[in-house]
Amino acid sequence: MLLMQFSAANADFPGIDSWTPEELGAHIAFMQEVNATLAASGELVDAQGLAMPDQARIVRAGRDGAPVVTDGPFAETKEFLAGYWIVDCAGPERAVEIAARVSAAPGPGGAPLNMPIEVRPVASAPSEEG
Repeated sequence: MLLMQFSAANADFPGIDSWTPEELGAHIAFMQEVNATLAASGELVDAQGLAMPDQARIVRAGRDGAPVVTDGPFAETKEFLAGYWIVDCAGPERAVEIAARVSAAPGPGGAPLNMPIEVRPVASAPSEEG
């Protein structure tokens, strides 16, 4: 799983809400091209960009198991998950190559964002044999 993390502390570019329509379009086109390439190679399982944190809700089970819903994380959140890819590829080295590619997505002025991409294997259940 490739996790695109946004951190205001580590970003040297303005927030996406200030990008021009052309910059946003180039960014989305880049992501669509990456996804199409991964799909054509048979490596793409799923990929999604996530809504901004102000649309998130935190859910916990209450005493009776009913959901207790609170807002958050809040708009002032400095770090959040921006999107993810699940890929089925030859090995960890290939996952790192894909992560480097998506990290270079264009931002303002077409400059690569170099967003941090966390690469993590998806855990599987223990085998029944032991």
